[in-house]
Amino acid sequence: MDPYFDAQANFIFQIDSEGETVVELEEAFFVSRSLPNGLQIKAGQYFTEFGRQNVQHPHTWSFVDQPVVLSRFFGGDGLRSQGARVSWLMPMDWYSEINVGIQNAKGETAVSFLNAPEEEIGDYILGERPAEKFSDLLRSVRWLNGFDLSDSTSMNLGFSGLWGPNASGPNSDTRIVGADLYLKWQPAYTQRGFPFVSWHTEALKRRYEANDTETLDDWGLFSQVLWGFKPNWVAGLRAEYATANGNNATDPFRDTRKRLSPNLTWYPTEFSKLRLQYNRDWAEHLPADTANSIWLQMEFNLGAHAAHVF
Repeated sequence: MDPYFDAQANFIFQIDSEGETVVELEEAFFVSRSLPNGLQIKAGQYFTEFGRQNVQHPHTWSFVDQPVVLSRFFGGDGLRSQGARVSWLMPMDWYSEINVGIQNAKGETAVSFLNAPEEEIGDYILGERPAEKFSDLLRSVRWLNGFDLSDSTSMNLGFSGLWGPNASGPNSDTRIVGADLYLKWQPAYTQRGFPFVSWHTEALKRRYEANDTETLDDWGLFSQVLWGFKPNWVAGLRAEYATANGNNATDPFRDTRKRLSPNLTWYPTEFSKLRLQYNRDWAEHLPADTANSIWLQMEFNLGAHAAHVF
């Protein structure tokens, strides 16, 4: 084991809708291990540390699908790119860490920034915009705090911000801010981590300067509760809301949308899970304003896996 750095790489193997096999590099980065004064460096290709959900790999999600507001702001693959960040674990009486980073703002995984040409946001067709100077990079900051409220209850509270150029015009920029809250109750004596109750909420707001002529304001939130009521069984409920300014009733990426999602997950072993989920959607762009869907998810892991973040 290297005494100075940890490294990690994650690859995606999937079959697309045309039956073609796709191989994609999801993450490949290193993290320092022994810098003084609570400092740490991370560099490579990685998920941007914004909020709690964006950094999670899909197999660790508590629900089958991604929350609506994250899909709108960060895309279905989540916000990830190449770059570096520095974190500082501050000498406080509680856990308090600040991350500051820069990343490449170009590509399909940077939806709100220099996304792929010919894509569309709010009726604006995105073009090709070069990244030539520091202000053309995606800049991020996150402040995370952790508290023990009691012997059985813990809380994380975070604030995040993103700034960078977008592809709708030669001088247009995007700003995204967010706040996230995570609470978890777990008794002192458990059986393989059960029972527990957790509550996770995130709220985000995006200010998108479109073609240097109009400002598109979007915001949304989601809140989800998980109840691990017996070993290997977890029941969940998620509520969501997303909306935007302007007349967007026909735009599936900016209309007013609500979703309610109950689910039930069974973990036969630590390497596998079976999940049943129901989604009830209310969205302006739908012909009947509502939609219902049922999802069945099965998953299994091969080999050792790194520990998940609290």
